[in-house]
Amino acid sequence: MPNSVNPLRGWQVDRREISRVGHDLMRPECILAEPDGTLWTADARGGVMRIAPDGVQTLIAQQDGSLRAPSSDDTAQLVLGKTLPNGLAFDREGNIVIANFGTDAIELMTRDGHSRTLYESIDAAPLGKTNFVLTDSKGRIWFTVTTRQVPWTKSINEKTADGYVGLIDERGIRIVADGFVGTNEIRLDAGEEWLYVVETNARRISRLRVGDDGSLTEREIYGPADLGGFPDGFAFDAHGNLWITLILTEKLIALTPEGEILTLLDDGNPEALARYEEHYRQGTTTPELMGACRGTLAPMMASITFGGPDLRTVYLGSLGGTTLASFRSPVAGLPLAHWRRS
Repeated sequence: MPNSVNPLRGWQVDRREISRVGHDLMRPECILAEPDGTLWTADARGGVMRIAPDGVQTLIAQQDGSLRAPSSDDTAQLVLGKTLPNGLAFDREGNIVIANFGTDAIELMTRDGHSRTLYESIDAAPLGKTNFVLTDSKGRIWFTVTTRQVPWTKSINEKTADGYVGLIDERGIRIVADGFVGTNEIRLDAGEEWLYVVETNARRISRLRVGDDGSLTEREIYGPADLGGFPDGFAFDAHGNLWITLILTEKLIALTPEGEILTLLDDGNPEALARYEEHYRQGTTTPELMGACRGTLAPMMASITFGGPDLRTVYLGSLGGTTLASFRSPVAGLPLAHWRRS
């Protein structure tokens, strides 16, 4: 497939064809799509918002007194409740696995909201700032921790290489790769042979070969060493292109199998971004500088999900939006593990 004509070459998102999905959402950072058209988005009120195919919304709040209160280093800009669901994934039973940025834990929530903490420590130490979760065809749970710095925001200015990728399987929980600079989303390729890792604060994508036992080896940078912005979320399409959101840069780009970067959508604020990047180089960034960079379509563009019956409907998640920006793609997305089980 990668040797055929790339359907993204010469194509860009037409802003006039972008539609809005959902309303009154709160920090819809991650989006899960199901074959019947149902969407699930992370919600800062503590849980997920279910958006039915007919548009009816239901806020499903986490219900369990055993969930921890947010750690002391969390800031008012990021925590609006006791929990802060960030990354989401479906397990084999259709429950929702949550990387909780507020409780620093990996949690499991049923579709009616009953939640429990799966893990909040590893090797007798706190997990750190849990960011994202991903399930594979074997039912294993992969997760990322952005940093173990306290407060976690120090890792942005110090560009700390203490992020890691963990794995939960029949053996329990363990770290399978570490030394990442701002670990964010992770994805598997079509054959689940390689695991791709966003290193937001290094502005790059890395990948590692996946062993049968879940071990990760042959680490390498995938594509350019600097993507020209801060990658946050990403997803493969059926051609092998890697669609990547650049948060603060407020761009959606595609990294082709040949390593070329294609700009698909630009909603950035060049002046605000220039100010932020200067402070980033100096290690003096602030939440105010970040907030000034936000765009209008998916403010603080954070994730991308393919959905619709043909997997050609694209949804953009964000940290500052109240709706999902959506548009049609000329190529289908790569189905995730839960989609293939449906």
